Amino acid sequence: MHVLLTGAAGFIGEHIHEALLAADHDVTAVDAFLPSAHGSTPLHAPNVTTVDVRDPGALDDVMAGVDVVCHQAAVVGAGVSTADAPAYASHNDLGTAEVLAAMARAECRKLVLASSMVVYGEGRYRCPVHGVVRPRPRNPSDLRNGVFDAKCPEGDEPVTWETVDEDAPLEPRSLYAASKLAQENYALAWSLATGGSVTALRYHNVYGDRMPRDTPYSGVAAMFRSSLEAGESPTVYEDGGQMRDFVDVRDVAAANLAAVEHDGAGFVACNVCSGHPISIGDVARILCRAHGGGIEPAVTGQFRPGDVRHIVAGAARADEILGFRAAVGPDEGLTRFASAPLRAASDGSAPVV
Repeated sequence: MHVLLTGAAGFIGEHIHEALLAADHDVTAVDAFLPSAHGSTPLHAPNVTTVDVRDPGALDDVMAGVDVVCHQAAVVGAGVSTADAPAYASHNDLGTAEVLAAMARAECRKLVLASSMVVYGEGRYRCPVHGVVRPRPRNPSDLRNGVFDAKCPEGDEPVTWETVDEDAPLEPRSLYAASKLAQENYALAWSLATGGSVTALRYHNVYGDRMPRDTPYSGVAAMFRSSLEAGESPTVYEDGGQMRDFVDVRDVAAANLAAVEHDGAGFVACNVCSGHPISIGDVARILCRAHGGGIEPAVTGQFRPGDVRHIVAGAARADEILGFRAAVGPDEGLTRFASAPLRAASDGSAPVV
């Protein structure tokens, strides 16, 4: 198939590009090479054309003969301040709208969309009295006092986390999350209007070689790695007990390849995860142990507004629909990641419109 891959020079995009080529697909690879992701003087990747997906004319130039669009281009991260909102809205939401419009003009009817676990907000919780519940956003005063766990909104009982499936309510709690949900909504509307197919891949915490270093917009695993390389303790927020799913970037690439090759209809969302829950504190400990040097994590009790306590994926739908199951567990993958090469291109700057 002829695949248009956006964001092809990014951390995840590079791995997807390699997987598509290895599977003998014809790939048109594009990237905007934003300074916030690639530095002020980006090294342009071979076989990747400079295209900003917000430019309809540039999109039309690369859409000819495309069978499927694998849309990875996005500004990522939780957002450092509300000043980042226009950049998320412009690159992620307007960019996706322009991609969908270009697909309609070219009569391309298949989209694989990079989405994220952040669309769920808090994960799934069960109260021993009231059953499955949706906790209220955590109170900053509780967080300042070291009370991190969510409580039942009905009677304040302690709740336990469960895995989140794709039919869970969507409640974004960060700027980035709001933009990713908007991308999904545009894609769903496009699918209904055109009869096209959309596979929205909700990535959980992605890590792996060539991940960006030294930027607050990067993932927590890379931030831990950056601290270790500087001889410093990784900073763990709250008490380190936050549960997540960490998925190796090669598994994410495999999920995208499966979605590109899947013959589906309509809109479907799939979690992309390892299927092995792990705490943030354990992620830091695995990296410290594998990196060597006798450094231990620093559990600070600090917190970030908008962070959720637990969000752990259910992996069944991706297996059932796409035939995708992650091959790398967190112990193996994070141990390897402790010495994997990182990207040095990012200048750590905030994204701009």
